[in-house]
Amino acid sequence: MATISTADFKNGMGLKIKDKVYTLVEFQHVKPGKGGAFVRYKIKDLKNGRVIDQTCNAGTKFENVQLVTKEYQYLYNDGQDFYFMDNETYDQLPLSAEYIGDNAKWLLENDTVQLLYADDELLGVTPPMFIEVEITETDPGFKGDTVQGGTKPATIETGAQIQVPMYLNVGEKIKVDTRDGKFVGRV
Repeated sequence: MATISTADFKNGMGLKIKDKVYTLVEFQHVKPGKGGAFVRYKIKDLKNGRVIDQTCNAGTKFENVQLVTKEYQYLYNDGQDFYFMDNETYDQLPLSAEYIGDNAKWLLENDTVQLLYADDELLGVTPPMFIEVEITETDPGFKGDTVQGGTKPATIETGAQIQVPMYLNVGEKIKVDTRDGKFVGRV
């Protein structure tokens, strides 16, 4: 594998440290008046999403990882596995529910998702940033339920629970931000 020096750092670059794959969030070269130069950097673990602050001496070598994002179409879930289709080759790829994790609650059939690969190793599935879904279950809204900021729990067609404004009812289509699970607006 290719090794790179801290002089070659670029934001978004993939690094392999102790057999874990990280992406470089930000970095800063520091040259104090006394002593040797060093580098402060933040890396994000691509498996669990944790961001870690690190420092090292300038010129330290790291293993470089090629990060590639491929677009796939989410087809269906058979109870155990989620099936995705490569948009270019039409090959189908089954992935277990444990592998997809919390992102499973944002997957709608026929939506385009992104799969992140690090040197041919699949790291994760990223759903679209926004999804348009129907509310399947919520308490009914009543006339006068327009208090600014008032929300109630609702279940959407993917099975996820989110907070929606009081005036929304079952059957209405809404837009949801999948990064934080927040209601964006009506469709």
